[in-house]
Amino acid sequence: MSAKPLRLSRAGPKPVRVSFEFFPPKTPDMEATLWEAINRLAPLQPNFVSVTYGAGGSTRERTHNTVARIVKETSIKPAAHLTCVAAAREEVDEVVRHYWQAGVRHIVALRGDPSGGLGTQFEPHPGGYASSTELIKGIRKITDFEISVSAYPEKHPESRSLEQDLDALKAKIDAGATRAITQFFFENDHYLRFVERARACGITIPILPGIVPVLNFNQTAKFAHQAGASVPHWLAERFAGLDQDMTTRRLIAAAVAAEQVLDLVDHGVEDFHFYTMNRADLVYAICHLLGLRPHLQAGRL
Repeated sequence: MSAKPLRLSRAGPKPVRVSFEFFPPKTPDMEATLWEAINRLAPLQPNFVSVTYGAGGSTRERTHNTVARIVKETSIKPAAHLTCVAAAREEVDEVVRHYWQAGVRHIVALRGDPSGGLGTQFEPHPGGYASSTELIKGIRKITDFEISVSAYPEKHPESRSLEQDLDALKAKIDAGATRAITQFFFENDHYLRFVERARACGITIPILPGIVPVLNFNQTAKFAHQAGASVPHWLAERFAGLDQDMTTRRLIAAAVAAEQVLDLVDHGVEDFHFYTMNRADLVYAICHLLGLRPHLQAGRL
């Protein structure tokens, strides 16, 4: 009987890199939870951490304050999200300059969801950037930021085809994007096929898989539907009957996410972007499985 090939995830430590996404807090209690998460995850020395930007710039001040505090009080590198929804170019450019002045050197440039919410028609501001590609060009005119952009393994909800999505990604790269971060997904084949097709059409920048630990299945499934990400039947089955059982839900969530990331490692993936939901425990455990260990000098809090 021939021996099975050794899985990469079991072949010893790998040079895995991670990044974490947070959202700006609305209340003092939420701010305390956020900083607990940052303090917990910072010693893992992430490649960067990103802070989201609400629809229509609704969290602009909180996003700026959060990334500025990360620059000032930690040694991790923050990436500030920026959208062009419901804002004039001058207004967006001012935000870009403020980020640079605060010490931020990395922007996640997004068109942003329509002001009316997902599923409604996007209407550019009359004096604003009409797309993420235009936004990237505008950022590049101001100064030399590192620029990450979005990618959609199951295609953007507004795209007619995956080919149109890949064309859009190429346009963003031509404008100056240096990294893509995917929408979350649950079937790894979606991501692996997407990367294969991207490479085949000449896209060479890193394409980080977006991973979301499923703490609340119903909430995640609703958001997935809005964002165009499929929720497989097997995933729903794993969480069935656990609405009132938080302890078991957390165990299942850890097992599902661990299965997903280790399978990606077995396929040669070395970069992961985690949507943390401002919670650290599950993400920290998954990073431990990936071979990451804390370095106490990583944070200064």
